[in-house]
Amino acid sequence: MRNVDILIIGGGPAGLAAAISAYEAGSRNILILERDENLGGILKQCIHNGFGLHTFKEELTGPEYAQRYIDKVIEYGIPTQCDTMVIDVTPDKVVTAVSRGAGLEHFKAKSIILAMGCRERPRGALGTPGWRCSGIYTAGTAQKLVNLKGLMPGKKVVILGSGDIGLIMARRMTFMGAKVQACVELMPFSAGLKRNIVQCLDDYDIPLLLSHTVIDIHGKEHLEGVTVAEVDPKTLKPIEGTEQYYECDTLLLSVGLIPENELTNMAGVKISQATNGAEVNENLQTSVDGVFSCGNVLHVHDLVDYVSEESAKAGINAFKYVKGELKENEKTLEVVNGFGVSGAVPQRISQKIDEPISIMFRPRGVFKKAQVCIDVGDKQVATKKARIFTPGEMVTLKFKPEYLENSGNADKITVRVEVQQ
Repeated sequence: MRNVDILIIGGGPAGLAAAISAYEAGSRNILILERDENLGGILKQCIHNGFGLHTFKEELTGPEYAQRYIDKVIEYGIPTQCDTMVIDVTPDKVVTAVSRGAGLEHFKAKSIILAMGCRERPRGALGTPGWRCSGIYTAGTAQKLVNLKGLMPGKKVVILGSGDIGLIMARRMTFMGAKVQACVELMPFSAGLKRNIVQCLDDYDIPLLLSHTVIDIHGKEHLEGVTVAEVDPKTLKPIEGTEQYYECDTLLLSVGLIPENELTNMAGVKISQATNGAEVNENLQTSVDGVFSCGNVLHVHDLVDYVSEESAKAGINAFKYVKGELKENEKTLEVVNGFGVSGAVPQRISQKIDEPISIMFRPRGVFKKAQVCIDVGDKQVATKKARIFTPGEMVTLKFKPEYLENSGNADKITVRVEVQQ
């Protein structure tokens, strides 16, 4: 049994940022466990630019962004153990891991930071009719094949879903000589960032078919084509007579991300139905004392810069917990998702906080000329206006300590969207 003050599970952008902030706060007994052969997580295959504008005030590629943090970890001498799979986490913070080099190991941690990231939703979760033929990939798998392995999945492509990875792969496949025939989105709005829609679809005349979906997959051994149909915006059921056939040899799926929370469940942490991640308080501490969660395993972010910012806070608070300096208030207020709001994080805020905290959420739809309102109990304490709110872009609100002044017997904080007349 090895004793560790702060054990971080995951060596992607979240785990790296948490480790660096904990070290800079004063911790000298940190260990990062990473299941891949190298640190950096998903950023290693994201060779496009657009990273780091908030964190470093310059535009970087994914590998460049990750390397900034990897270099810091090396500079500080923070221990890392790659090619190591964590197979168990207990509520009393005992972690079991296995690796080729060390075999089966047990770690006793004073604090654990969960930073395992997320995975893509596969075809099996969609229930789309058709043969189980080759030529169907998640967008992230295709990205790894093209960017890291130098392999092309195919030449005629249809993309189902308009998440950011799918949009970026539409451009990447076009660069590599493939013909991307359409990006098909079930909802009446895109799930990706506006800049990706413009730069990855519009700039290359790739049609975005909103309120459409794939209703049939053709080809027994290998994909030969797909049938696409328009859906009713309210019921999301295909509309008869709107079917179109697209000949293709590749179907890329960009239909959502799922937090990797199997270990979170093992640790006895309460899971939020809205985010599929852990429920946390303003310190990013879960329902299990000393266990913290951050990054895409907590809730799926739109920008890695926000992952780093959030994870740095988790690292600092984990070290405060180890030192016994993390304040715990008896009364907490539940953060409630009001009209137009999905997956607000954190889910609990102490009645007494010393500094502003960030509440993050995704809008449930497209809202123009609207404002976000924060209510403590029945009292509105703050608003934030915007020309447009969309599900593809997260909304961040600064929740200030003074918002809780005179909160009295209030037991909830409601975040809601209010459309202006």
